[in-house]
Amino acid sequence: MPRTIWSGAISFGLVTVPIHVQSATEDHSVRFHQYHLEDMGRVRVKKFCEIEDREVTQSEIGKGYEVSRDNVIPITDAELRDLPLPTARAIEIEAFVPLESIDPIRIGEGYYLQADGQVAAKPYKLLVQALGRSSKVAIAKYAWSGRERLGIVRVLDDVLVLHAMRWPDEIRDPAVVDPPTVDLTEDEVDGALALIDRMTRDGLDGDDLRDTYTEALNQIIEAKRDEAPLPEVPEPEQPAKVLDLMAALNASVEQAKASRGEDADVHELPKKKVAKKQPAKKAAGKKAAAKKAAGRRSRTA
Repeated sequence: MPRTIWSGAISFGLVTVPIHVQSATEDHSVRFHQYHLEDMGRVRVKKFCEIEDREVTQSEIGKGYEVSRDNVIPITDAELRDLPLPTARAIEIEAFVPLESIDPIRIGEGYYLQADGQVAAKPYKLLVQALGRSSKVAIAKYAWSGRERLGIVRVLDDVLVLHAMRWPDEIRDPAVVDPPTVDLTEDEVDGALALIDRMTRDGLDGDDLRDTYTEALNQIIEAKRDEAPLPEVPEPEQPAKVLDLMAALNASVEQAKASRGEDADVHELPKKKVAKKQPAKKAAGKKAAAKKAAGRRSRTA
């Protein structure tokens, strides 16, 4: 069972729900330590006091805010816990909004909120059902790890989930990217939409959506542990130069069809429109008929 990383309550108007907070995600990354290559001795970081020039223990270390080089204000963990904030001990729900009104760039880590005991069971269930029927998410404020944060509370399989959020002033203006200014044809846009149709799926399950980097790293570790040859490195595919955008879109659609089969009912890429030319023979026939008619008129006269 995941460990509790914070205990407190959700405040919903005058309703209080005691809860425990647990991380909703796991990190499966392979971790490395630092070693001295000559003898493979573990390299460790030691903490020294620059005034006494000696190593200090963790119990001697605290936090401080540097006003100037010679003026540091010590701040204790107890003072951080007892900040004069309503959000220091509770997740305060401030408003309710549709989830689609929140840009995903603001959403961060997720946490499960577990009801703390039988006294929390009924108000916890009440908030779950009310959020579910409203089709909205709750915007909340809370104070963790030395700062006040903004978050989203939503429902996942009858469980309340808290997502950390960025404050509005923490999101950079996308104008810093300076997007390119180019003209696209309707055929090119339709071609991209056809490719999206081919690559559309119902969910994120699938063998192709797995962490192949960690798998490859584990293969190297196992091979070196068993003193076996290292796995062969596959030849990377060289990306083709895109000289004709429509040709690249057509090739991409064909590649998607080959990888997913022909079951999907999608639109084919549009073909370039070419102006029709009248056959030369018909025009020549009309001219000949006109000459004959003119001749008949002259003889009659």
